[in-house]
Amino acid sequence: MSRKPTDSSGISFTALYTGAVWHRYGLSDDILATEKGRWLYRLMTPFEAASKAAIGGNIRTFLLQRHLIIEHLIDQAIKEKGITQVLEIACGMSPRGIRLRQKHPLLHMVEADLPDMAARKALRLMATGRLGDHHQVTPIDILADHGEYQLEKVIDRVFENNEPVIIVTEGLTSYFSLETITVFWRRLSSAMGKRPGSVYLSESYYQPSQPVLNTTLKALGGVLGAITRSEVSFHFRTDAQAREHFLSCGFASATVHDPRSWYGILPIPESRGEPMVRVIEAGC
Repeated sequence: MSRKPTDSSGISFTALYTGAVWHRYGLSDDILATEKGRWLYRLMTPFEAASKAAIGGNIRTFLLQRHLIIEHLIDQAIKEKGITQVLEIACGMSPRGIRLRQKHPLLHMVEADLPDMAARKALRLMATGRLGDHHQVTPIDILADHGEYQLEKVIDRVFENNEPVIIVTEGLTSYFSLETITVFWRRLSSAMGKRPGSVYLSESYYQPSQPVLNTTLKALGGVLGAITRSEVSFHFRTDAQAREHFLSCGFASATVHDPRSWYGILPIPESRGEPMVRVIEAGC
């Protein structure tokens, strides 16, 4: 997300690719498939195959791992904690809103993104008659400190109560430096603190210890950063470091989920060796 609330073209590039991955693996709806996304999927296939052969995993592996673990944790929070409100920030062409509303018809689902992407998503959902009082799309800019797109104002506007909410950011935080995204996390924990029992779910990519892989990923991050006009960052090296950082941001609890803990439990692809992605579950 940019400091310019109307400029979503950069990160939208990767959002379209991610949307194509969901669709290819049967996790999305045809209405969310885009021609550019399909083109990017075909373009990336040789690179994805080479990456999986070389390091035992690729972008698609990590995308599916994080997505399905987050889905499971959302279902847990809905069923075990009785939370009935979900806000997905940086929704892109994520199928999450559609899938959650199918499984939980009484859920209040709000999808949010920068204005251009939010408008594109709303048009596609409107075409299927899915938008209404319980399924909305709204613009947001997580870096805005004033105005209608400000995080706190969006949350108060779309959820006119003090009930807990599940807030999801998937495929967003790595596009910012740790310093920048920490400001967002602190503001988010403060906003969630006004709604006790709220849950935040996100992912984090670790800085690999292997020198060759670390060099490769830094190069890839540089390319993605240039494409998206952002600062691609790998924020943490260990689970303990990630957990302590989220607690320092004001969250009352923080659990770091290693995909390996879910092998054989969830239908997620397995990496060869240690997965580079983790799912963060933080509560207030």
